[in-house]
Amino acid sequence: MAVILRSDPLSRIHPEPQTLEIDHFDYLPDSILLLVFNKIGDVKALGRCCVVSKRFHSLVPQVENVVVRVDCVISDDESSSLSSDKPRSVAAGPFSAIFRLVFGGIFKPLQALGQFLGTKRSSPSSGSSSSSLSISGGGDDGEIEQGGVTHHSPTQVLKNFDEIRFLRIELPSGELGIDDGVLLKWRAEFGSTLENCVILGASSVIQANPTKDPNPNPQSPDTSVDLSLSSNNTVVEDNGSIPESFYTNGGLKLRVVWTISSLIAASARHYLLQPIIAEHKTLDSLVLTDTDGQGVLFMNRDQLEELRVKPLSASSASKRTLVPALNMRLWYAPTLELPDGTVLKGATLVAIRPSESKKEVCDVSWVSSAFDEPYGIAAKMLVKRRTYCLEMNSF
Repeated sequence: MAVILRSDPLSRIHPEPQTLEIDHFDYLPDSILLLVFNKIGDVKALGRCCVVSKRFHSLVPQVENVVVRVDCVISDDESSSLSSDKPRSVAAGPFSAIFRLVFGGIFKPLQALGQFLGTKRSSPSSGSSSSSLSISGGGDDGEIEQGGVTHHSPTQVLKNFDEIRFLRIELPSGELGIDDGVLLKWRAEFGSTLENCVILGASSVIQANPTKDPNPNPQSPDTSVDLSLSSNNTVVEDNGSIPESFYTNGGLKLRVVWTISSLIAASARHYLLQPIIAEHKTLDSLVLTDTDGQGVLFMNRDQLEELRVKPLSASSASKRTLVPALNMRLWYAPTLELPDGTVLKGATLVAIRPSESKKEVCDVSWVSSAFDEPYGIAAKMLVKRRTYCLEMNSF
């Protein structure tokens, strides 16, 4: 006779309690969790961590290492978006036209940067065009709706953090539009005003060819380019001096444009960081850079504190820090071949310090270490060449 087993109806109505899963995070001390959060750094990822639990929500504001990656520029006029603007050349046209083009290309993104660091965006109903650099994510203040995605300014997001020591803000692109193949990089340090700036530029960059045959067929025609020869096969003398053609073909004027443009971009970034610096007094270092690697503004703890206690001098022409009178040192090489095979044409290095700086003029160690490789070695090679001194008035 078959036996039919039936479950107890009571067991279905009142099931036996199951053993709860162990949450291993409960066994980790707060100090370990903060180490993890500091390794994460990214402000959007930390925002997601906040909604995991009450404990995470209470710990995230104590994070010391924060990275803010700006996603985009939101504007009432879509043509002012950094992501959609076509890069503008700083190398074409007469000298007067170059300045109009450069400054026109700089100030539109920098006006957007000013909106991004402000607490509120202008209302579209006010009739004025407004722009904002923003990140997408959580938060309640300073919200901007665009295409169904809520965006927030970093100033608002950072208000949720109480103990930031190391802050890095990354813009979606550099302010200076340049032609493809042109190299332009700058690094600047500020206190209440500019302390130093290094600019590295080249009219063209020829990348190394890793697939080049190290043992070419001696019977095949030589298709390599002799970098010591000009187009008419005459030898270009390079004794470390700047050739006369540098002054007559617009080379010097172009370098002046690069220098002024970089200083304007750096001083505008510095001016617009004031609200963040004033609010976060625990900061040890602040870096404002861009994903293109074009420009880096750096401030250490002493420089940050100097800005808090000593008001900066603002330019009357625009929202940027006034650039003081400057002493500049310039190094130039018509052709500079780096150890990895990369070739810089018209390589130029400019080291800038205020005229009133008490730092030793002959010290160039800070210049050589301003850039990451392979451009760090380029700077070290250029400072060994003949030095040219220039001066610039405050602007």
